[in-house]
Amino acid sequence: MTEPAAKPDPNNILNLLFAFRLSKTMFDAVSLGVFDALAEGPQSAAALAKRLEANADALERLLDGCVGLQLLAKKGTDYANTPEASAYLCQASPDRLTGYINYSNDVMWKLWANLKDAVREGTNRWKQTYGWDGPLFSAFYRTDEALREFLMGMHGFGQISSPHVAAAFDLGRFRHLVDLGGGTGHLAVAACEHYPALRATVFDLPEALSLAREIVGATPVADRVQFQGGDFFQDALPEADLFSLGRILHDWTEAKIRRLLTRVYERLPSGGGVLVAEKLLNDDKAGPSWAQMQSLNMLVCTEGKERTLGEYADLLQQVGFINVRGSRNSSPLDAVLALKP
Repeated sequence: MTEPAAKPDPNNILNLLFAFRLSKTMFDAVSLGVFDALAEGPQSAAALAKRLEANADALERLLDGCVGLQLLAKKGTDYANTPEASAYLCQASPDRLTGYINYSNDVMWKLWANLKDAVREGTNRWKQTYGWDGPLFSAFYRTDEALREFLMGMHGFGQISSPHVAAAFDLGRFRHLVDLGGGTGHLAVAACEHYPALRATVFDLPEALSLAREIVGATPVADRVQFQGGDFFQDALPEADLFSLGRILHDWTEAKIRRLLTRVYERLPSGGGVLVAEKLLNDDKAGPSWAQMQSLNMLVCTEGKERTLGEYADLLQQVGFINVRGSRNSSPLDAVLALKP
């Protein structure tokens, strides 16, 4: 009698089927204020339910789910934040990721619901999802609160990745870094901390600079970082021998990237450089998963996508850059450095 063929292991499929529940559990625990409430100390589900104006039984299920996700610890009937939750899920933490978590919950969750249409049409889903029809990213700046929340989301990622980007290559030859679209200044700060002789300028839209000044002003390198408002596609760029572009190029089409890189190239002196911070796809695009998922995110959110080192090298070389090198690391962003002859 022939033995039945062994079936493939279903665990990968089951885990993917389950994955959105894990994200949503964390998203809504942050949104409800669970981790902020527990920052004051361990509490019972009943006490938290009263404080957060939630159903006690339902909240207990959410709390136990967070224990299973290792975001909370449980002792007896009391719940407490884990070190990870204290660092990344509490509003009071300087390393918080809550801005990006709330943006993922409130904005991207709905955009991703229309991924199928984005794949069919090859365009982002802002108009379909929200009815917004205007300049890309204008939705983030509709109110001061929305802008601050978005920038703090980017800041959380920057706190993790910028030290790796700043140390990816020896940048000791450069004297003035201009970080285009520099947000809260996390890359400028990381670079100045790593290179004591370096000074930096954070270049971003004027409405973004108030938060940057606040955050950079609290760092030990505040006296070496300045700020300039402007649109890097339209306005004159500051003088520098090194420009950086962190999570910028992946937002745009090849034509817009060439336009921006040409502006950078023309502003640089001979021997100047450009530092690109993006998560690189493998040459065959078969990984890493983080870059693949981010490329799909770019599909629903922007005009751009993630690229391989070779694709970035082609874009850089088309406008005249040489000596293109890449550096991969385990953080959310890798680094690419290219020089002007």
